[in-house]
Amino acid sequence: METDSAPTPASEKRDFARIGTALLFLIGIILFASSLRPDGTGVSLELIIAAVIGGYMAMNIGANDVANNVGPAVGSRALTLVGAIIIAGIFEAAGALIAGGDVVSTVKKGIINPALIDNARVFIALMMAALFAGALWLNLATAFGAPVSTTHAIVGGVLGAGIAAGGVGIANWSQMGMIAASWIISPVIGGAIAAGFLFWIKRSITYRTDMIGAGRRMVPIMVSLMVFAFSTYLIMKGLKKIIQLDILQAAGIGLALAIVSYFIIKSLIAKHSASFANRKNSINKLFTIPLIFAAALLSFAHGANDVANAVGPLAAIAEALSSDGVASKAPIPFWVMGIGALGISIGLALFGPKLIKTVGTEITELDQMRAFCIAMAAAITVIIASQLGLPVSSTHIAVGGVFGVGFLREYIKQNYAQTIHAIKKCHQGKDQAEVQAFMTEFEASTFEEKRVQLAELKKNNTNIGLSKDERKRLKKELRQELVKRSALMKIAAAWVITVPASGIMAAILFFVIKGIMANDSNPDLEASEARIEVTK
Repeated sequence: METDSAPTPASEKRDFARIGTALLFLIGIILFASSLRPDGTGVSLELIIAAVIGGYMAMNIGANDVANNVGPAVGSRALTLVGAIIIAGIFEAAGALIAGGDVVSTVKKGIINPALIDNARVFIALMMAALFAGALWLNLATAFGAPVSTTHAIVGGVLGAGIAAGGVGIANWSQMGMIAASWIISPVIGGAIAAGFLFWIKRSITYRTDMIGAGRRMVPIMVSLMVFAFSTYLIMKGLKKIIQLDILQAAGIGLALAIVSYFIIKSLIAKHSASFANRKNSINKLFTIPLIFAAALLSFAHGANDVANAVGPLAAIAEALSSDGVASKAPIPFWVMGIGALGISIGLALFGPKLIKTVGTEITELDQMRAFCIAMAAAITVIIASQLGLPVSSTHIAVGGVFGVGFLREYIKQNYAQTIHAIKKCHQGKDQAEVQAFMTEFEASTFEEKRVQLAELKKNNTNIGLSKDERKRLKKELRQELVKRSALMKIAAAWVITVPASGIMAAILFFVIKGIMANDSNPDLEASEARIEVTK
């Protein structure tokens, strides 16, 4: 039964409080940026505006993108919503400030040729438009409850503003083709790895008669594999500012940590599970603490990497204002990184719960085992993609993992229901007590025992198989939609239109900003525009 979704006075007060807090943060940025002197002389209006847009972008990253790191843990009840927000806020900020990088590429992902933009003011207008468009699109996606890629939003913004500034020829279309391919690559790889891990857990633990005994043997191996994957991922992606290591060195350190972890975890699980009942819920409990660590580590790595989506363009603008030129790399001042870290944490606390609930509960039902598989998929996919040079999205990977475990569950349940129907068909006309006895024995058997029983039944009765028409009919009758198709369509549509939507908005914003700057009658700006026209 649907409930009335009309806003109540209490919810309206909370909304006003959230918006008011966000505005106070932006006002604080204005006051701080007003005290800066990028060119050593007076207050820079461009820097103030860029800093505010950067803070707005950071809040939207916190509201939308961070949900992918903690949403599955919340949906599986390994973490409460408040606990997830606290952990993610702390580790996102720590990742940004400790390991967020010293420099950033001024043109994200090399999607446009900066050599065609040789004037600082044109470049500043371009980056402002790209950053603002990306932030606006993230805001809209969050309002509609769609988790989208922050990187793709920025890529679309830079592409749209770049084309508006320098024509179609300014774009690196081969790189854009790689990014478009990642719309499919990221969720498919993430979903396949998450589903593979879930099937492994089912085969090796929950399909066994002695689930607790199997859990004591297998969970330490699985958690140690998580330690290996996350250590390698964190060293390669999250700690590259502190230490630069290649994949083999990172994997070697990760392997050493995994081996040590195995013996510690094995002892802890043996002690912790001594009083556990032989139920699936008991196995879920063994994955709770690893999931909390996974959420924290994913948040740290996300803060170290994706904060550049918020502060990268701001750092590029600050560098252009101080040097009056366009550089391919820009240093990230600590105050810029601080705005990104604080903005992500504030955005997460104020507006993040909506997307956390979407990822954690509104796509498919999650428990600790399924959430663990999604976290593993996120870490492993990023490592593989980094080595292959694929521009995958962490958002797409995580959400793809959620869909992957959901569709695997649908397949398993449907396949099992068809098997039960075939067994009953085979026993037609026989004594019901005999049929019930076989079904009871079959359902209590392990996975391997079921295979043996079915093989024997098939050998003794050629009637056990189902015809093609029967399979089609049963597929319709027995279909259990454990993944919400409406959520699938909404999220897929948002992913597809992220780059073009942010690109169109950025192009419009570029012309608006260029028009405002033109009122200054700056001769350098006019000369640069004339040079750009020649290149078109």
